Amino acid sequence: MSTRSRLIVGVMGSGAERHEALAAPVGRWIAREGHHLLTGGGGGVMEAVSEAFASVSERQGLVIGILKGFPGPDGRVVPATPNRWVELPIRTHLPLSGEQGTDVLSRNHLNVLTADAIVVLPGGAGTRSEAQLAVRYAKPVVAFHGSAALPAGWPAVPVAVTLEELARLLEPALEEARRRRAGSVQEHGA
Repeated sequence: MSTRSRLIVGVMGSGAERHEALAAPVGRWIAREGHHLLTGGGGGVMEAVSEAFASVSERQGLVIGILKGFPGPDGRVVPATPNRWVELPIRTHLPLSGEQGTDVLSRNHLNVLTADAIVVLPGGAGTRSEAQLAVRYAKPVVAFHGSAALPAGWPAVPVAVTLEELARLLEPALEEARRRRAGSVQEHGA
C-alpha cells in the first residue's frame, strides 16, 4: 500500500495529560493497521499516542502533527514546536484552541477534516470541540475513555470501553474510507 493510499486516523485528547493506558494501545493499533496517525502534534495524549505509534517497528504510516501558529511581533507566524515523534509537521497560522476550538482560527478544523476517522481520548474543552467538529462535519468519531460515559456537555458519539470495541466501531468507517479512496484513485487514473 502506498503512503498516499493509507488512511489517516486522528487521535484527539489532552495536551497536558498523557492518559498512557488509553493512548499507547491506540497508537500501536493504528500503526499495526497500516494507517497514518494524525494529532495536534503537542504534548499529553498527542505525544503518548505518537510515541506508541512510532515504537511499532513494522509500521508503514507516518506521525502527522497539525501545529498551531502564533502571530509574532514582526507579523510573522511563529509555529508551535512539535513533539519529537512527529514526522510530518504541518505548520499553520491558526492560534486558537481550548474553549475557542470551534472558532475559524482554530487548527481543530484541519485536524478533523484531514482525518478519515477520529478517536477521542480524555481531554478538556479543546478535545470536546474536536468531537463537536467531527459531528458537524459528519466524520466518523469514537470516544475511547475507558468508561461508558462521556463528561457532561460532550456531543453524543459512540463510546468504546475496550480497544477491541474501538476497532469494531471504527472498522465500518475505515472500510468506507478505503472504498472512497479506491474509487477516487480509479476515477482519476492514479
